[in-house]
Amino acid sequence: MFTNNKRWIYVAVPIFFFWFFGQIDKLGISIIQTDPGFLKDLGLTGADHNAKIGFLTFIFTVSYAISNIFWGFVIDKLGARKTAFIGITIWTITMIMGGLADSYGTFMTSRILLGIGEGIMIPVCGKLISNWFNRKEIGRAQASWISGNYLGPAIGALALSAIIASLHWHAAFFFLAFCNLLINIPLFIFLTRETPEQHPGISAKELKMIRENDSTENETVKQGFTQDFRYWVVFVGNLMASFIFYGISIWLPTYLIQAKHFERETMAGITSFAFIFALGFVLISGFLSDKTKRPNLLAVIWFGLCASFLWIAASSNSALLAGVCMALAIGTLGGIFHVTNMLTVKYSTPKTAGRAAGLMGFTNILGGFSSYIMGWMRDLAHGDFLPSIIMLIVVALIGMVVYMLSLRKESVEVAELKTNQLIL
Repeated sequence: MFTNNKRWIYVAVPIFFFWFFGQIDKLGISIIQTDPGFLKDLGLTGADHNAKIGFLTFIFTVSYAISNIFWGFVIDKLGARKTAFIGITIWTITMIMGGLADSYGTFMTSRILLGIGEGIMIPVCGKLISNWFNRKEIGRAQASWISGNYLGPAIGALALSAIIASLHWHAAFFFLAFCNLLINIPLFIFLTRETPEQHPGISAKELKMIRENDSTENETVKQGFTQDFRYWVVFVGNLMASFIFYGISIWLPTYLIQAKHFERETMAGITSFAFIFALGFVLISGFLSDKTKRPNLLAVIWFGLCASFLWIAASSNSALLAGVCMALAIGTLGGIFHVTNMLTVKYSTPKTAGRAAGLMGFTNILGGFSSYIMGWMRDLAHGDFLPSIIMLIVVALIGMVVYMLSLRKESVEVAELKTNQLIL
């Protein structure tokens, strides 16, 4: 059985760790920014310090989002494997820069470069999955790397908190650089190839399975992905999801410590569970997407749940319930991002997958605005998170409505699929 399923080792494992450590590099700042020593060393004090903290994520996501488009074209020309090596090398260097930073400006420069390096992540995975997996496996294949997307921060929240408590915030960055050098780069060098045809470990039988035509493949493969209105539904929906995700994930540790007065250990635990919840929603979404063929409907449900959890957090008098609901809100976003990446591959072809994923990655730019706006709103509200949470609820409802635009078309496709299966 394993003989004809080696693609799950050669591709799924490298891209799992690719995101596992990449997300810790990206989101670890949410834990580090709660350390008083970090704030003091970089001069993050004063009446506008929350806005300055939020600006670090803003400037990262701007460079991250813009570079997604650039890398999308590079990947379609150079290949995903070589591009992954370049990107990992860049963000490893930025981790060292971050650990050596002694001023706000220097640290901000490292975050800009990190955004450029990590801009490869979505296009690389979209391209590899498009090259290596049959379209009937897209849901499960996407879940394999999105799992790393959330398991990484879940473990990273605990690991970084322990490193900072035992050593110093500088050590956290050096640790992450070491992980990329020791794990991520070797995995892409020794396991992955650009296509299964180039890999000596792939049998003819497995290659035939990968390349088997999917009779359910629709007309979107024949036309450009930019001509399909459903791609733009996903694009706008992901703008909303990115806004919420960065807003919560960057500020959750601060919210738990400063607004709900949890100890650092409890904060790390709840933050870790937030990404474990997200992993759970990814796995559920992967299963239900392949089972029901209704990913757009799932996105509507996930956005609705996200808004509900945020509303409970905003209205609850219980600190624990509020913290858990904020964590669950992040969890629902795992399901939404799984749907996003699945549909991005579905609405493109292997030839255009890099560009389609790169353009979709541009939606992360709105996440940077979220982190900055929330910091700015906190400064105006004298540290109160309530106005920011209400803003996120509204954005979640917008995302839910946007995905509803694709439900009718999706329903027709599912009905046609069932009819074809009955005929066969």
